[in-house]
Amino acid sequence: MSHPFDIHAGGKEIHPPADFMWPGNKKMGVVFRMAYEWWSDGAWPGIGPMGNPLKGGVPDLNAVGWAEYGHRRGVERVLEIFERHHVKASILVCGIMAERYPEEVKHIASLGHDIVAHSYAMDVIPALLDEKQELDNIKRTTDLIANVIGAKPKGWISPRSTPSVRTARLLAQEGYMWHSDTLNDDLPYLVDFGETSIVAVPGTMEVNDLPMFMRHGQPPRVMVEIFEDWLEYVRQWETRAIKIDPTVHAHVFGRPAGAGAFHRILEIATQAPDVWVCTRTEMVEHFLKSIHR
Repeated sequence: MSHPFDIHAGGKEIHPPADFMWPGNKKMGVVFRMAYEWWSDGAWPGIGPMGNPLKGGVPDLNAVGWAEYGHRRGVERVLEIFERHHVKASILVCGIMAERYPEEVKHIASLGHDIVAHSYAMDVIPALLDEKQELDNIKRTTDLIANVIGAKPKGWISPRSTPSVRTARLLAQEGYMWHSDTLNDDLPYLVDFGETSIVAVPGTMEVNDLPMFMRHGQPPRVMVEIFEDWLEYVRQWETRAIKIDPTVHAHVFGRPAGAGAFHRILEIATQAPDVWVCTRTEMVEHFLKSIHR
Protein backbone atom coordinates (compact mmCIF):
# COMPACT_ATOMS: atom_id res chain seq x y z
CA MET A 1 0.00 0.00 0.00
CA SER A 2 1.31 3.47 -0.92
CA HIS A 3 2.16 5.98 1.81
CA PRO A 4 3.34 9.64 1.82
CA PHE A 5 6.99 8.65 1.62
CA ASP A 6 6.61 5.93 -1.01
CA ILE A 7 9.52 6.38 -3.43
CA HIS A 8 7.62 4.40 -6.06
CA ALA A 9 4.27 6.17 -5.73
CA GLY A 10 2.21 5.74 -8.88
CA GLY A 11 4.15 2.67 -9.94
CA LYS A 12 3.19 -1.00 -9.97
CA GLU A 13 5.71 -3.40 -8.42
CA ILE A 14 6.47 -6.69 -10.20
CA HIS A 15 8.48 -9.15 -8.11
CA PRO A 16 10.47 -12.23 -9.12
CA PRO A 17 8.72 -15.61 -9.20
CA ALA A 18 8.62 -17.72 -6.03
CA ASP A 19 11.21 -20.17 -7.38
CA PHE A 20 13.65 -17.41 -8.43
CA MET A 21 17.33 -18.30 -8.09
CA TRP A 22 20.60 -16.85 -9.34
CA PRO A 23 22.38 -18.53 -12.29
CA GLY A 24 23.43 -22.12 -11.63
CA ASN A 25 20.51 -22.44 -9.19
CA LYS A 26 22.54 -20.56 -6.57
CA LYS A 27 20.74 -18.73 -3.79
CA MET A 28 23.55 -16.33 -2.80
CA GLY A 29 24.30 -13.34 -5.01
CA VAL A 30 27.19 -11.03 -4.12
CA VAL A 31 27.80 -7.63 -5.71
CA PHE A 32 31.07 -5.93 -4.77
CA ARG A 33 30.97 -2.14 -4.80
CA MET A 34 33.45 0.70 -4.48
CA ALA A 35 32.41 4.33 -4.03
CA TYR A 36 34.55 6.94 -5.83
CA GLU A 37 33.27 10.20 -4.38
CA TRP A 38 33.81 13.93 -3.99
CA TRP A 39 32.00 17.05 -2.82
CA SER A 40 31.07 20.30 -4.58
CA ASP A 41 33.34 23.31 -4.27
CA GLY A 42 32.73 24.87 -0.88
CA ALA A 43 31.47 21.60 0.63
CA TRP A 44 33.29 18.89 2.55
CA PRO A 45 32.55 15.48 4.10
CA GLY A 46 30.13 15.47 6.99
CA ILE A 47 32.10 12.73 8.67
CA GLY A 48 35.85 12.41 9.16
CA PRO A 49 38.43 10.49 11.16
CA MET A 50 38.49 12.90 14.12
CA GLY A 51 34.81 12.36 14.86
CA ASN A 52 34.16 15.75 16.46
CA PRO A 53 32.72 18.10 13.80
CA LEU A 54 33.78 21.73 13.70
CA LYS A 55 31.18 24.41 14.26
CA GLY A 56 28.89 25.11 11.31
CA GLY A 57 30.43 26.90 8.34
CA VAL A 58 34.06 26.18 9.27
CA PRO A 59 35.80 24.17 6.51
CA ASP A 60 37.01 20.84 7.89
CA LEU A 61 40.32 20.50 6.08
CA ASN A 62 41.11 17.36 8.05
CA ALA A 63 38.05 15.69 6.52
CA VAL A 64 38.91 17.09 3.09
CA GLY A 65 42.40 15.60 3.22
CA TRP A 66 40.98 12.30 4.41
CA ALA A 67 38.63 12.23 1.42
CA GLU A 68 41.41 13.19 -1.02
CA TYR A 69 43.11 9.90 -0.26
CA GLY A 70 40.45 8.18 -2.35
CA HIS A 71 41.54 9.61 -5.68
CA ARG A 72 45.23 9.83 -4.78
CA ARG A 73 45.77 6.25 -3.57
CA GLY A 74 42.67 4.37 -2.50
CA VAL A 75 40.98 3.90 -5.86
CA GLU A 76 43.93 2.09 -7.42
CA ARG A 77 44.44 -0.12 -4.37
CA VAL A 78 40.83 -1.31 -4.47
CA LEU A 79 40.98 -1.82 -8.24
CA GLU A 80 44.06 -3.99 -7.72
CA ILE A 81 42.10 -6.12 -5.24
CA PHE A 82 39.34 -6.63 -7.81
CA GLU A 83 41.93 -7.58 -10.44
CA ARG A 84 43.63 -9.99 -8.03
CA HIS A 85 40.38 -11.91 -7.67
CA HIS A 86 39.20 -11.47 -11.28
CA VAL A 87 36.05 -9.67 -10.10
CA LYS A 88 34.03 -7.12 -12.02
CA ALA A 89 32.48 -4.71 -9.54
CA SER A 90 29.91 -1.93 -9.51
CA ILE A 91 31.72 1.39 -9.05
CA LEU A 92 29.74 4.38 -7.75
CA VAL A 93 31.08 7.48 -9.50
CA CYS A 94 30.11 11.08 -8.76
CA GLY A 95 29.78 13.28 -11.83
CA ILE A 96 32.40 15.63 -10.41
CA MET A 97 34.94 12.80 -10.52
CA ALA A 98 34.26 12.24 -14.21
CA GLU A 99 34.66 15.99 -14.66
CA ARG A 100 37.94 16.31 -12.73
CA TYR A 101 39.53 12.88 -13.19
CA PRO A 102 38.25 11.66 -16.56
CA GLU A 103 41.25 9.43 -17.24
CA GLU A 104 40.75 7.53 -13.99
CA VAL A 105 37.04 7.02 -14.66
CA LYS A 106 37.82 5.91 -18.22
CA HIS A 107 40.40 3.49 -16.82
CA ILE A 108 37.87 2.01 -14.38
CA ALA A 109 35.39 1.45 -17.22
CA SER A 110 38.09 -0.07 -19.44
CA LEU A 111 38.63 -2.79 -16.83
CA GLY A 112 35.05 -3.93 -17.37
CA HIS A 113 33.57 -2.59 -14.16
CA ASP A 114 29.96 -1.43 -13.97
CA ILE A 115 29.91 2.40 -13.71
CA VAL A 116 27.06 3.58 -11.48
CA ALA A 117 25.98 7.25 -11.39
CA HIS A 118 26.27 8.66 -7.86
CA SER A 119 24.87 12.21 -8.23
CA TYR A 120 27.07 15.14 -9.24
CA ALA A 121 28.62 15.31 -5.77
CA MET A 122 28.03 13.90 -2.31
CA ASP A 123 26.35 17.06 -1.06
CA VAL A 124 23.86 17.04 -3.96
CA ILE A 125 21.25 14.84 -2.31
CA PRO A 126 17.94 14.36 -4.17
CA ALA A 127 15.89 14.64 -0.98
CA LEU A 128 17.11 18.25 -0.64
CA LEU A 129 16.22 19.31 -4.21
CA ASP A 130 13.04 20.40 -5.93
CA GLU A 131 11.95 18.53 -9.06
CA LYS A 132 13.71 20.79 -11.58
CA GLN A 133 16.94 20.78 -9.58
CA GLU A 134 16.80 17.02 -9.28
CA LEU A 135 16.19 16.46 -12.98
CA ASP A 136 19.02 18.87 -13.83
CA ASN A 137 21.32 16.95 -11.49
CA ILE A 138 20.42 13.62 -13.09
CA LYS A 139 21.02 14.99 -16.59
CA ARG A 140 24.29 16.68 -15.60
CA THR A 141 25.66 13.62 -13.85
CA THR A 142 24.62 11.31 -16.68
CA ASP A 143 26.20 13.50 -19.35
CA LEU A 144 29.48 13.95 -17.47
CA ILE A 145 29.92 10.20 -17.07
CA ALA A 146 28.72 9.35 -20.59
CA ASN A 147 31.13 11.86 -22.13
CA VAL A 148 34.01 10.06 -20.44
CA ILE A 149 33.13 6.38 -20.82
CA GLY A 150 31.24 6.61 -24.10
CA ALA A 151 27.92 5.27 -22.80
CA LYS A 152 25.25 6.34 -20.37
CA PRO A 153 25.39 4.59 -17.00
CA LYS A 154 22.60 2.05 -16.52
CA GLY A 155 22.30 2.39 -12.76
CA TRP A 156 21.99 5.14 -10.17
CA ILE A 157 22.60 5.30 -6.42
CA SER A 158 22.05 8.62 -4.65
CA PRO A 159 24.38 9.87 -1.91
CA ARG A 160 23.38 8.10 1.31
CA SER A 161 21.08 6.02 -0.92
CA THR A 162 18.62 8.77 -0.05
CA PRO A 163 16.20 9.66 -2.86
CA SER A 164 13.25 11.98 -3.02
CA VAL A 165 9.77 10.62 -3.71
CA ARG A 166 10.39 11.62 -7.37
CA THR A 167 13.81 10.06 -7.97
CA ALA A 168 12.77 6.66 -9.33
CA ARG A 169 10.23 8.20 -11.72
CA LEU A 170 12.74 10.77 -12.99
CA LEU A 171 15.43 8.12 -13.47
CA ALA A 172 13.00 5.95 -15.42
CA GLN A 173 12.10 8.98 -17.52
CA GLU A 174 15.80 9.51 -18.31
CA GLY A 175 16.26 5.90 -19.42
CA TYR A 176 17.95 4.35 -16.40
CA MET A 177 17.64 0.57 -16.09
CA TRP A 178 17.88 0.42 -12.30
CA HIS A 179 18.38 2.27 -9.04
CA SER A 180 19.44 1.16 -5.55
CA ASP A 181 17.91 3.96 -3.50
CA THR A 182 16.03 1.70 -1.13
CA LEU A 183 16.75 -0.92 1.53
CA ASN A 184 13.25 -2.39 1.54
CA ASP A 185 13.63 -5.93 0.15
CA ASP A 186 16.00 -8.84 -0.49
CA LEU A 187 15.63 -9.05 -4.26
CA PRO A 188 15.23 -6.79 -7.29
CA TYR A 189 11.74 -5.88 -8.46
CA LEU A 190 10.38 -3.91 -11.39
CA VAL A 191 8.50 -0.65 -10.88
CA ASP A 192 6.18 -0.01 -13.82
CA PHE A 193 5.11 3.63 -14.16
CA GLY A 194 3.11 2.97 -17.32
CA GLU A 195 5.10 4.58 -20.12
CA THR A 196 8.38 4.01 -18.27
CA SER A 197 9.75 1.50 -15.80
CA ILE A 198 12.82 0.93 -13.65
CA VAL A 199 14.19 -1.93 -11.57
CA ALA A 200 14.68 -1.28 -7.87
CA VAL A 201 17.61 -3.26 -6.49
CA PRO A 202 17.44 -2.84 -2.71
CA GLY A 203 20.84 -2.33 -1.18
CA THR A 204 22.38 -3.78 1.96
CA MET A 205 24.40 -1.89 4.59
CA GLU A 206 25.56 -4.82 6.71
CA VAL A 207 29.00 -5.04 5.05
CA ASN A 208 29.85 -1.39 4.36
CA ASP A 209 33.00 0.31 5.61
CA LEU A 210 31.63 3.82 6.17
CA PRO A 211 28.90 3.15 8.74
CA MET A 212 30.63 0.14 10.25
CA PHE A 213 34.12 1.62 10.66
CA MET A 214 33.71 5.39 10.62
CA ARG A 215 30.39 5.75 12.41
CA HIS A 216 30.31 2.72 14.70
CA GLY A 217 34.06 2.27 15.29
CA GLN A 218 34.26 -1.43 14.47
CA PRO A 219 37.67 -2.80 13.43
CA PRO A 220 37.99 -3.86 9.76
CA ARG A 221 38.06 -7.58 10.58
CA VAL A 222 34.48 -7.33 11.85
CA MET A 223 33.37 -6.78 8.25
CA VAL A 224 34.82 -10.19 7.37
CA GLU A 225 33.05 -11.79 10.33
CA ILE A 226 29.70 -10.28 9.34
CA PHE A 227 30.10 -11.56 5.79
CA GLU A 228 30.98 -15.05 7.04
CA ASP A 229 27.99 -15.00 9.42
CA TRP A 230 25.72 -14.01 6.53
CA LEU A 231 26.99 -16.89 4.39
CA GLU A 232 26.57 -19.38 7.23
CA TYR A 233 23.01 -18.31 8.00
CA VAL A 234 21.88 -18.23 4.37
CA ARG A 235 23.38 -21.65 3.66
CA GLN A 236 21.62 -23.22 6.62
CA TRP A 237 18.28 -21.47 6.75
CA GLU A 238 17.33 -19.52 3.63
CA THR A 239 15.46 -21.37 0.91
CA ARG A 240 15.07 -18.50 -1.59
CA ALA A 241 17.60 -16.39 -3.43
CA ILE A 242 19.08 -13.45 -1.56
CA LYS A 243 21.88 -10.93 -2.09
CA ILE A 244 24.45 -8.82 -0.28
CA ASP A 245 26.66 -5.89 -1.31
CA PRO A 246 30.11 -5.73 0.34
CA THR A 247 31.04 -2.08 -0.14
CA VAL A 248 34.13 0.04 0.41
CA HIS A 249 34.82 3.70 -0.23
CA ALA A 250 38.10 4.53 -1.96
CA HIS A 251 38.94 7.00 0.82
CA VAL A 252 38.01 4.68 3.71
CA PHE A 253 38.98 1.02 3.20
CA GLY A 254 41.11 1.99 0.20
CA ARG A 255 43.81 2.25 2.90
CA PRO A 256 45.91 -0.82 3.76
CA ALA A 257 44.33 -1.29 7.22
CA GLY A 258 40.91 -1.82 5.65
CA ALA A 259 41.94 -3.18 2.27
CA GLY A 260 43.08 -6.42 3.89
CA ALA A 261 39.58 -7.12 5.17
CA PHE A 262 38.05 -6.40 1.77
CA HIS A 263 40.62 -8.67 0.10
CA ARG A 264 39.62 -11.47 2.46
CA ILE A 265 35.91 -11.05 1.69
CA LEU A 266 36.60 -11.29 -2.04
CA GLU A 267 38.74 -14.35 -1.42
CA ILE A 268 35.93 -16.06 0.50
CA ALA A 269 33.25 -15.18 -2.06
CA THR A 270 35.19 -16.09 -5.18
CA GLN A 271 36.24 -19.47 -3.77
CA ALA A 272 32.71 -20.45 -2.73
CA PRO A 273 31.05 -22.67 -5.37
CA ASP A 274 27.55 -21.75 -4.16
CA VAL A 275 27.98 -17.96 -4.56
CA TRP A 276 27.29 -15.96 -7.72
CA VAL A 277 29.56 -12.90 -7.89
CA CYS A 278 28.26 -10.34 -10.35
CA THR A 279 27.76 -6.65 -11.05
CA ARG A 280 24.55 -4.81 -10.24
CA THR A 281 23.64 -4.60 -13.91
CA GLU A 282 24.20 -8.35 -14.44
CA MET A 283 21.92 -9.00 -11.48
CA VAL A 284 19.21 -6.80 -12.99
CA GLU A 285 19.51 -8.48 -16.39
CA HIS A 286 19.07 -11.91 -14.79
CA PHE A 287 16.02 -10.72 -12.85
CA LEU A 288 14.40 -9.22 -15.96
CA LYS A 289 14.70 -12.55 -17.76
CA SER A 290 12.83 -14.20 -14.88
CA ILE A 291 9.81 -11.94 -15.46
CA HIS A 292 10.14 -12.17 -19.26
CA ARG A 293 11.22 -8.57 -19.81
